[in-house]
Amino acid sequence: MAGHSKFKNIMHRKGAQDKKRSGLFSKLSREITVAAKMGMPDPDMNPRLRLAVNAAKAQSMPKDNIQRAIDKATASDAENYEEVRYEGYGPGGSAIIVEALTDNRNRTATNVRTAFSKNGGNMGSEGSVQHGFERLGLIEYPAAVGDEEKVLEAAMDAGADDIESTADGHTIWTAPDDLHEVSSALEKSLGEAETVKLAWKPNITVDMDEKGAGTLLKLIDTLDDDDDVQTIWGNYEISDEIMEKLG
Repeated sequence: MAGHSKFKNIMHRKGAQDKKRSGLFSKLSREITVAAKMGMPDPDMNPRLRLAVNAAKAQSMPKDNIQRAIDKATASDAENYEEVRYEGYGPGGSAIIVEALTDNRNRTATNVRTAFSKNGGNMGSEGSVQHGFERLGLIEYPAAVGDEEKVLEAAMDAGADDIESTADGHTIWTAPDDLHEVSSALEKSLGEAETVKLAWKPNITVDMDEKGAGTLLKLIDTLDDDDDVQTIWGNYEISDEIMEKLG
């Protein structure tokens, strides 16, 4: 899958470090708290919270951590986080969408703008690159869950719109409003997914050369290191050969 799969590879590479894993848990906790605060603190009654909890479980986040994040939503001293989105251009004509949860818009905007400017890109205005993406629901399963035919049949029965299968796994797309219903149906037939979230899928992708890819990965690493940044989406495509060269 263009953009996202390469970003996922980066996350896997970085996830081997304890510091990065701690940072990932912090981001997952923040999303759980925000989801619980926006609706019922019960995953069965709150679709967004259920998706956030499932995402945390997929990353082996301890149950105690998940419950603490839910409990923070009703605490008197709970922080108030705001959802913000930034758009910009990276090296090689790539387009980037950055989603964040922040309690200080000025701080986050400054950090994101600096990350772009120091790594071969520039932050654009709202809507500057969004037109090149489609907002969809994303569900991912590992290849071990079954062959393409099995997953395709399950996805069709669940009401999914599209499926892409490779040797690495299965990517299932849904309409945004159908994500919770489809993921719940798939959980009954295939088990818990690795990823369940709203995504920005690029309509057209750009191929990155080695130099551009190296700078782009530094940009993504810098953005991902920011505690406020939750997810990063791009329209880039990096070949396996270049990824191997860059380590």
